[in-house]
Amino acid sequence: MLQIKPLAHQLRFISLFLLLALLLGSCGSGRYLSRGDKKFGEEEYERAIEFYKQGLGKANNPGEVNYKIAEAYRLSNRLSEAEPYYKAALDANFKREDGFFYYGLALKANGKYEEALNQFEDYIRLGSNPQLKARATREVESFSTLSDILRRAPRYEIQNLEALNTEASEFGPYILNNELVFSSTRGPGKTYMGNGEGFINIYATTLTDSAAALGGAVRKFEGVNMEGIHDALTTFTDEGRTMVFARGNEGTKKGRQNVDLYITFFRSGAWTEPKLLNISDPRAWDSSPAFSADGKTLYFSSNRKGGLGGNDIYKSTLDGSGRFSTPENLGPSINTPGNESFVSVGPDGTLYIASDGLPGLGNLDLFRIENGVPVNMGQPVNSPGDDFGLFLQNDNTGFFASNRDGGKGGDDLYFIARTKRKVVNFFVDGTLFQQRDGARQRTAVGSHTVVLQDEAGNKLRNTTTDAEGKFTFALDTASAYFLIAEKPGFFTARQRITTVGKMPAQDQLTEEENEVRLTATLVLNEIVKEKPIVLENIFYDFDKANIRPDAALELDKLVQVLNDNPSISIELSSHTDVRGSDAYNQDLSQRRAESAVEYIISKGIDRSRITAKGYGESRLVVKNATTDEEHQRNRRTEFKVVRIQE
Repeated sequence: MLQIKPLAHQLRFISLFLLLALLLGSCGSGRYLSRGDKKFGEEEYERAIEFYKQGLGKANNPGEVNYKIAEAYRLSNRLSEAEPYYKAALDANFKREDGFFYYGLALKANGKYEEALNQFEDYIRLGSNPQLKARATREVESFSTLSDILRRAPRYEIQNLEALNTEASEFGPYILNNELVFSSTRGPGKTYMGNGEGFINIYATTLTDSAAALGGAVRKFEGVNMEGIHDALTTFTDEGRTMVFARGNEGTKKGRQNVDLYITFFRSGAWTEPKLLNISDPRAWDSSPAFSADGKTLYFSSNRKGGLGGNDIYKSTLDGSGRFSTPENLGPSINTPGNESFVSVGPDGTLYIASDGLPGLGNLDLFRIENGVPVNMGQPVNSPGDDFGLFLQNDNTGFFASNRDGGKGGDDLYFIARTKRKVVNFFVDGTLFQQRDGARQRTAVGSHTVVLQDEAGNKLRNTTTDAEGKFTFALDTASAYFLIAEKPGFFTARQRITTVGKMPAQDQLTEEENEVRLTATLVLNEIVKEKPIVLENIFYDFDKANIRPDAALELDKLVQVLNDNPSISIELSSHTDVRGSDAYNQDLSQRRAESAVEYIISKGIDRSRITAKGYGESRLVVKNATTDEEHQRNRRTEFKVVRIQE
């Protein structure tokens, strides 16, 4: 009894201690989260992430904290790193509707395409933000072209500039006077708390014969860079004596809106004091400038009011007195509700852009503008990560930036070279028809879905026929496919198509990029109950009912018909010629029909969907047959649809 009071006292003390520890931990967690919210509001996302992670373990609302971490990564252009935090937020039942959309973007940035598609479809179903719903719809539509992009033959080879790249970020390449000018967060100096890297400065290094050796002596551009502010993304004209670049974002909350275009001139051996370009919008983000080859047009990216989405591509022309015209939006054929930026002009005048709003492999993809339309540059130039800032020094080589897996730092510079092999792209051009029973002509089926399957029966993608029933799919090399079309009341149309053995020899190719176009015709035949359909080439040995190998191949086609049309049930019938007695022929035809049915059932068809019927010589096609050919027409196997399950 004497020990009870001290024990109870100890228990009370321990309980009070644990409660105090929990309260202190909770207060500590709240303090970290409050600091995280403050830094988030100030757009110091790296510091916000640090505070959120410190307070996450003991937070009462882990779903919300994970969501804020994900948003901080997204808003600091680190979308791939946001993926696990969006997932954790959704798993913790923090169902903020925008999270479904941005989680989809993060999944796509990590190459998880099917999972991303599911998230976008969820957002279309659940979301209420009209802008994000439009973007989600566009993302879903773009998935139909994803396989085409992935299947294109590579046109380029790429190489990481390992000797030049650092653990920081390098991007924005430009060739000037045998030097590679680029932008980087490397070097000592103040940290930009938006992403935890240094402020961006402009650098240059001498070009070398080997891309692998590039970066031996890197220097800062004198007279251009400012401490504690971003200077980046140069473009030059007037034989390198005029430079336009982007400057701004000193790290304050309004910093992103004070990114503007500046101009400087090389005079008396030095660059003049950079001056704000008058086409910059003080209320907008203006960046990634690029002069045309003749120096008379300046392209750039801006999120100014009146655009089509996030960042759009604009152009301004330069007159003889050096004045820039009012910027003009390049319009909806190039700009999207997403972001278009990092514009450049190739040696032949071709425009190149980066976009996350056009169909692509990840966040930012590189596109070439052909006849006013953006064309994805495909792999290996594009990846699930950010691929941007292409600069071509000639028709065959150049540089671009990417934050893809396997790099050295945040963004890395890559060397790009056109492949020496001539490229072949395969396509199938098809037409879908339907054939009504008794109709003399088949008719084209417009606005109808056609599916492309691989040889194993897996759906790859689908398309819709035009008004004339036409459709097209891009195909891979040395592969086999099935084209499928379905319509109620008609047998499923199926055709096999293959590119195996159809690759032309290199010496037969006339262009750097070539097309091989195959053709296909799909016919939807009307299902008519009780109408016999002859199975061709079903032969039996004399006086035998067993299934021969050649007959098995034909019966496999009927198995496919039954698999393609799961709502139908059939009668399979066997018929003989007039040679032999009626009773014998009746028995033989029944055994043959049953043998065929058993073979079909062995292939997985439900027994309830098929019955065997022997008709002997009672239903002759040629009543007075005399030749072997006429007798063979009577010795036939048929099937007819007897039931259609609605």
